Amino acid sequence: MRELILLRHAHAEPAVMGRADLDRPLSAEGLAEAEAAGRWLAEQRLIPDCVLCSPSRRTRETLEAVLSVIGYVDQRIEPSIYEATPGTLIALADTHAEVGRLMLVGHNPGFERLSALLHSGQTSEYRGMPPAGLAVLTVPPEAALEPGIAQLSAFWWP
Repeated sequence: MRELILLRHAHAEPAVMGRADLDRPLSAEGLAEAEAAGRWLAEQRLIPDCVLCSPSRRTRETLEAVLSVIGYVDQRIEPSIYEATPGTLIALADTHAEVGRLMLVGHNPGFERLSALLHSGQTSEYRGMPPAGLAVLTVPPEAALEPGIAQLSAFWWP
């Protein structure tokens, strides 16, 4: 079995006039949430083999805080994650099908819809994914990602 871990960015500072959305930093609360997410991943022994991260500041800071707890892992900035649809995220994850445990760090509503789609086969069934929330989806090893293919093996939030 292979695993896909979805990590939504932690709480960010509110939008400010004149600052691009991509540049919003984590709040103090968000930093604590991201570190807690890293501790949970370490406690569950869910250290990813590779991480693909949205280019936004809040996702990069979330990832940095997680890595400060779990240690270095192979990581790449992936611009297509920002404002991605579930279809875009599935296509991206499928290009990394050889990775045993892949983690994506990104945003809602794409992540909550992707989680629901892979688990239940329907995006209308999504229930939300809080800031710094983690969804761990288990997928058959050789299977392409498609609706209903995955089991939701864990869901955590701070």
